[in-house]
Amino acid sequence: MRLPRAKFFNTTGPCDPTRHYMLPPTPRIPEARTLIEMDRYFVLHAPRQTGKTTALRTLASELTAEGDTAALMVSCERVKAVGENYAAAESVLLTALREAANRTGWPKKWLPPDPWPSDLPGVQFGAALGEWCRRCPRRVVLFLDEFDALQGNSMASILSQLRDGHNARPERQPFPASIALCGLRDVRDYKVASGSDPNRTNPASPFNIIAKSLRLGDFTTDQIAELYGQHTDATGQEFTKDAVERVFELTQGQPWLVNALAYEITQEMGVTDTVSVTRVEEAKERLIRAHAMHLESLTDRLQEPRVARVIEPILAGTWPDMDMAFSRDARYVHDLGLIRSTRDLDIANPIYREVLLRVLGEQAEVRVRADPPILRV
Repeated sequence: MRLPRAKFFNTTGPCDPTRHYMLPPTPRIPEARTLIEMDRYFVLHAPRQTGKTTALRTLASELTAEGDTAALMVSCERVKAVGENYAAAESVLLTALREAANRTGWPKKWLPPDPWPSDLPGVQFGAALGEWCRRCPRRVVLFLDEFDALQGNSMASILSQLRDGHNARPERQPFPASIALCGLRDVRDYKVASGSDPNRTNPASPFNIIAKSLRLGDFTTDQIAELYGQHTDATGQEFTKDAVERVFELTQGQPWLVNALAYEITQEMGVTDTVSVTRVEEAKERLIRAHAMHLESLTDRLQEPRVARVIEPILAGTWPDMDMAFSRDARYVHDLGLIRSTRDLDIANPIYREVLLRVLGEQAEVRVRADPPILRV
């Protein structure tokens, strides 16, 4: 008999309940189920490493197990390689959809047609979804994860086909009952990415089918205590109440940081006694010095002009010039998880602030001349 493997705090990719300490995912997106029951299309967005993929994957499994729905999560990540080539984007996306469906172990009659029906580029994706829904005996629900990977014409084409299919449903044309677009961006920034004017109201826009935009939130102090409590139950090692509260102060509940601090303490530092505030502070310093991948990608964002335009004044303690372009940039930076809100401009959490300050300090050091000229009197 094979013994279960010990669980650990996850810092890479989606969570697996058999291997990782994790909170129940679907209660974090309670509105999603209501929207799906109403046959609505919606957006779920949040910064990276916050649990979007885990939540949608779990929700798809739950919906399918309940009896009248075939819910599927598909990653759009590979579409990024084809850029604005919308014909290639359709092909890559349909391949990814078929692969995801085949991995589910569903009965053959639920699966997409093989091969997909052929059609012209620009309508192929919508026609394929329609044919799948026509054949499937269950209502189809589709979660398009990493939707940000689509760019320009590719995104505009896919969104337009989703709109056409959505609007044909009242005429009893088969099409997914509910679709969620999942990624970093909110609806407004998808408009920018697809080449549309975010400030124009257009009744024919593919965005007018989006019923709601949901944002996956960060952990509360109680949720951190619940997560860390799973480790205590499994190993007997406790986190003091002060340590849990300090983790929340440093991270403001950002899920990757919450897991990374605990992983650093329990695995990398090898702490076996009760976890104190001192251990949390040590783990924070180690994470920052190690340039963990998540933090590295965070600092890479400073190379984007629209990100630097928002972040640098905040760190300098100055108030930026506010205009419509800045408001859009601030929303984008908030969607990335770098600031707390677009109203009270502040860095999302103390760890991010310290990382960003150190990076900007290093950049300033490089620009300082190592051998300044000697002043002559």
